[in-house]
Amino acid sequence: MNRRVLLIGGTGIFGERLARHLCPMGGIDLIVTSRNELKAQQLAARLVQAHPYASVSAIQLDHRDNLQSRLETVKPFIVIDCSGPFQRAGYGVARTVLEAGAHMIDLADARDYLEDYAGALDQVAKRHAAVGLAGASSTPALSASAVRSLSAGWQRIDSIDICITPGGKSEVGRAVISAIMSYAGRDIPVWREGRLSQTPGWLGARTVAMPDLGRRRVAPVETLDAQLLGPRHAVTSRVRFAAGLESLLEQCGMQLVARLARWRLLRRPERLVPILLAVRNLTRLTTSDRGGMSVEVKGLDATGTAVRVQYSLLAKEGHGPYVPVLPAAAAVKALLRGGIEPGAHLAERVLSLSAIEAEMASYSIETKTERVQLGEGIFEEHLGRETFQMMPAALRTLHGAGGVPVWSGRAEVRAAEWFVPRLLARLFGFPASGSEIPVTVTVDRDPGEDGPGRETWVRNFSGQRFSSVLRHHGDGTFWETFGPFSFRLGLAADRESLVMPVTGWKLGPVPLPRALAPRSRTREYEDEQGRFCFDVELTLPVLGLFAHYRGWLVPGPSAPTA
Repeated sequence: MNRRVLLIGGTGIFGERLARHLCPMGGIDLIVTSRNELKAQQLAARLVQAHPYASVSAIQLDHRDNLQSRLETVKPFIVIDCSGPFQRAGYGVARTVLEAGAHMIDLADARDYLEDYAGALDQVAKRHAAVGLAGASSTPALSASAVRSLSAGWQRIDSIDICITPGGKSEVGRAVISAIMSYAGRDIPVWREGRLSQTPGWLGARTVAMPDLGRRRVAPVETLDAQLLGPRHAVTSRVRFAAGLESLLEQCGMQLVARLARWRLLRRPERLVPILLAVRNLTRLTTSDRGGMSVEVKGLDATGTAVRVQYSLLAKEGHGPYVPVLPAAAAVKALLRGGIEPGAHLAERVLSLSAIEAEMASYSIETKTERVQLGEGIFEEHLGRETFQMMPAALRTLHGAGGVPVWSGRAEVRAAEWFVPRLLARLFGFPASGSEIPVTVTVDRDPGEDGPGRETWVRNFSGQRFSSVLRHHGDGTFWETFGPFSFRLGLAADRESLVMPVTGWKLGPVPLPRALAPRSRTREYEDEQGRFCFDVELTLPVLGLFAHYRGWLVPGPSAPTA
């Protein structure tokens, strides 16, 4: 006997795609709904025309109005909510469905909705022997299942980076734009330095290389992934989720909206939704129908080897918008099979990556997994193994390829006294003077298949962050880059310390006179307690002290008291 599956919001962009996908599925009677009965009937007619043997019907339904009585009439086995947006939404619909004894699935990706879902509905679901599955979409169902698959058996996870970049020709509904506007420029959760932190939504954009798509601009977006995956996998460094628009005009426009909202010059960004939808209708003319997703995990695998593993998805021929609904389809099959204990959970708990990928078979969607061994670190590569192994243990641990990426401790800072070097130091992000300043250093290692390996160092002095990129080049030189300036370092190590004097510099590709280069007295060593210690003094010709900071570090994000 067929089971009834009721689709709320069945005529929306995602609802219609899910209806098309579920229509030929055996064992179900599909009921599509809309607030507009004619639209629902027209969709049902199109589905039956495409699949003459499918069981499809349509009814008018407004889930905000008398949902309980409609459920009593229809008596569905499963209800799927595709309506959205779920930002700031309550649990009224899910509660009503579960109390009616039906199973519930939704496509929510809203953090605030998902984080309290189980706590609010678990007992309700158990009392009525029903199952509630939230977040059956690209995030967190697909993203979390990919991380779980990639890192199975690993000894340590250092970072998780997730990116989604839809094709510019993809249809985007009002609900999606409204959801984005709800957090543009506002603080959203991010897992950073081994703990939960915050960053502004849609600000801090960066360029990433998306497999088979090329380079795309992406920015932080609000999802549950940081709160979910960081603690679950004890991620030592970061979990971040970013999204990007293929059209540079749209991407820059979103960042401008976020900036204005951040500065409180735009109080209600959601008022721009009609304008943004109109702009997208224009930008679609110059963009493609290819989009993708990437999930990258770094850490130590089951054998203790430092690796980077990347799962990527490429959607072609405009099939990208099907990806967010496929986890829901996999959830339907799981509920039809039975075996899921009653209760309310996130859908990712019961869905495997292979189950979601099985729903991709009929679309132009390709997935692949690539694994890269990180190998030796750039310091060992530059110094040579014999010299590297000569250094104190704390230095080898921090600079080694398998070293923990986050170190914490205390520091003393002496800033420049003159106005000009003090201004320059502020522009580079160096901290102000102080003692016993909490400091955290994060090292992100990249194997650099397209060139020399590199490390990105982020130094956090009590919330004041500045970063640099270090590279070992094939010509035997070692460089550190701050913004447009790069400095050649003459690394030398012995049994007691590592020193890094500046031996040259350049602005972009243009070499600069060595006589005008900053002077660096940088020394790393190990103290009597076995801690990593640093002493960095930078001076400028004629102008004198630029910055001087020194202190100690130990592995991990939490610094003990000095």
